[in-house]
Amino acid sequence: MRNREELFKSIQLKSSFLCVGLDPDAERIPASCGTGVQGMEQFCKSIVDATHDLAVAFKPNLAFFEQYGSEGWAALERIIDHIPKDCMVIADAKRGDIGNTAARYAQAMFEGLGAHAITVAPYMGEDSVRPFVDFRDGCWTILLAMTSNPGAQDFEFHGNPPLYERVMERAQTWGSPDELMFVVGATRPEAIARARTVAPDSFFLVPGVGAQGGALRDVVDAGWNAQCGLLVNSSRGILYASSGSDFAAKARESAWSLRNEMKAILQEKTNG
Repeated sequence: MRNREELFKSIQLKSSFLCVGLDPDAERIPASCGTGVQGMEQFCKSIVDATHDLAVAFKPNLAFFEQYGSEGWAALERIIDHIPKDCMVIADAKRGDIGNTAARYAQAMFEGLGAHAITVAPYMGEDSVRPFVDFRDGCWTILLAMTSNPGAQDFEFHGNPPLYERVMERAQTWGSPDELMFVVGATRPEAIARARTVAPDSFFLVPGVGAQGGALRDVVDAGWNAQCGLLVNSSRGILYASSGSDFAAKARESAWSLRNEMKAILQEKTNG
């Protein structure tokens, strides 16, 4: 999925714009998977097996793997290798630094890990983002813009226009909509609508649907564009649909339900 056109074709093929977040919390992984790194790896691979035909992307959160050091990183590499090639892999790393450091982060994610995209914090400005955007054609940089956490109010909504809008407007001079996406949280649909006005052609990675209180229809009404323009992430609602040995089957049920909502929306938008 080297550009928006390829990503949209995948969305159409699967009738889905679902991204499954892989946040394997050791305290919530079912006992049937085992413990430690081995249990985490088994859990994530089972989730991938159960949902990959319903999702266009998987988003492993690196913190859950890095806590185990080299052993956790090796497990992450194996999990990514296990993800089918028709799914985008988003490294949820939230990196943000300048110059050679940013370039090395990009190399670690895109070449070392084999991710197609990485989340990046843009606070340090253009020279902290360009090493990711310029690294190689076909790699996506996903900038934090308007997040779904309560602390987003501390900085992101300050100013006129608010900071998140300034970030999005300025960042579009650093890369095209085929290179840059933006994280836009699901819990503030009115801000999603403003974000879509600022970046009409860009894809948004949207966390916060389900467990955090965001509603899919609200996200779609506020953020849709001609190529869908949305990757809606669900983590806890899918991963922990059951704490028993049936966790994978229940994860699939949860993903299936969300994907069916997406399928209906895609049909509605296409026929409309």
